[in-house]
Parts: sequence; C-alpha cells; structure tokens
Amino acid sequence: MSAAEAVTGGAGGPAAEFWLVVGTGLAGRRIVGELTDACERLLTGRYKVVHTDELLLGVHGGRLTLHDLDGAPLAAPAVAYARMSSALLSTDREITLLRHLEAMGTGLLNPTGAVLACVNKFWHLQQLAVAGLPVPDTRSYADAPLAKVIDAGVPEPCVVKAVRGQQGRQVFLAPDAAMLRAVQGSLKDDSPYVFQRYVAHSHGRDLRVVVVDGRAVAAQVRSAADGDLRSNLALGGTAELCPGRYPAGEELAVRAAEVLGLGVAGVDLLFEPDGGFTICEVNVHVGWRAYMTEVAPAVVTACRARLDAVSGAGAGRVT
Repeated sequence: MSAAEAVTGGAGGPAAEFWLVVGTGLAGRRIVGELTDACERLLTGRYKVVHTDELLLGVHGGRLTLHDLDGAPLAAPAVAYARMSSALLSTDREITLLRHLEAMGTGLLNPTGAVLACVNKFWHLQQLAVAGLPVPDTRSYADAPLAKVIDAGVPEPCVVKAVRGQQGRQVFLAPDAAMLRAVQGSLKDDSPYVFQRYVAHSHGRDLRVVVVDGRAVAAQVRSAADGDLRSNLALGGTAELCPGRYPAGEELAVRAAEVLGLGVAGVDLLFEPDGGFTICEVNVHVGWRAYMTEVAPAVVTACRARLDAVSGAGAGRVT
C-alpha cells in the first residue's frame, strides 16, 4: 500500500496519517510524552503512537504488508518519526522496520540511511568530510589488530571513542601512543575505535545544537564536571541555553544535518581557538531537556508540513 493510500485508509480501516514510532525501552519516557502531547495539539486525529514490538512485517502476493499482533492489517503511514535507542539499534530489527516503512511509501523524518550513518561515529565523519565540513583529524580501521593500528600512528594526544559508544561511554583522552599501548588490552573489541585530534581549547565544553527541518531550534553550551573531557549531561555535566549566541555554530550544525539528510539532529560542536567550530559528532536520536520546550513542537510541525505536502500533492492529481 502506498503512502497516498494510507492517508485515506486501507484494508484495516481508517489509517493514521502519521506514526510516532517508539523503540524498545522508550515507552513512558518524558520525550515520548512531549512528542505525544505535541501530536495531540498539532495533529489531532491524524496520528498514532506505534511501538516497534507491536508490528509484524511481511510480503504477500509480491506486496509488502504490515499487521498488528492480532493479525489485523495496517496501512503504512504517509509520514513517520522514529524515536529509538541508538545503543540498542539493530540492522536485523529496527533498521529492518524502517526500511520496510520506506519501501511501503512512508516518508521518514530521519531516513534509514541517515540513521545508519549517525549510529556509527566514523560513518558520518566520512560524509561530513567529503562535503567539506570541518571534522577532527581521525584514524580508524576495519578489522586490523588494535596494537598494529596504534603502532601505525594516531594523533597525539588523541580522543579515543568506540564507533558505537553512547552518552560518553568508551570515550577517553590518551596523551600519547605509549599510554594507548599500555591500555589497549583492556579495551573492548566488539566494535572498532576512532582516534581523533584533541581540541584542547574545547576540553570539557561543547556546543549542542538541535536542528529540526533545516532550522536551529535550540542551542546550549555543555560543560563537564570535575575537569572531565566529556560534557555529556548523563555524566553530570551542566548546560546553559544560548540560542543565537553562536550563529556560525548554528549555521554549521544546520549544514551538517542537511549533508546527512536528517530532519531532526543533535549536532555537537567543538570550540576552536580562532572562534570557529569543528563538528564532534551528530546524533540522530537526540535527547533534550524539559526546559527546551520548543523542540517537540518543532518536530511535530515538521511532520505536519510533510503530511500537508503529501495531501496537497494527492489533491492536485488528475485521475
């Protein structure tokens, strides 16, 4: 069933035009609640909250299908926004669902390819660098032995990150290669690491910009606790709202989201000594604090704009 058919309903009866897709472990979370409240205000009667563990994917008669756990057929929505845990994201589960929705004609606010690029910290650096955006000098590898990678040369000092790390976990500052050699036997080897140039001027401090639909809707300077390198709020860091204070940083964040194809992104920028910025990383399942009240309405407004565009295109067709 196409997205246009989903707008008017399908075999399962009247269909919701928009789905807020909620991943494992996120039901009842504050941000999901804020998004649901915004949907109720801005998309009354047009949305549905759908959890990933409520859906069955299929192929029948050469066509893709969706069913609920009772076996009732579901029409794919015209537009969807997925809130998932990047730490738990699996190509065999969540990514398969997103691919299925896209193949059925659903427009994803954050497309599957963009989600995949941001889950891996090196993937999105590749795309950003090719687009000419400033990123730290970085070394990584596929399956070379870690000891050989270090011996081949890494930035000194360097910031070490697991390519699939979240909320500052598996991130540390290595002063030199000798220190890395001493600890490399203790590093988990379930995913590769990146070794990045250390931006000393930005130690323990970064600019987080939340971008929605090509616009910086929130910005805050995050500062680490107790001299830590990592400014993540989950690790005890603090934040100061600063919308409009760093226009160049906000513009860079918008450009980064555009290059990656993200409708919603959290872009973390490092402060350079010359007053410029370097992109630290881009987060696809960005979190925001309760006092950042403009974010959830902006996300839902972006979804509504896409719905209205689909509806307008359908109304303009001559049959």
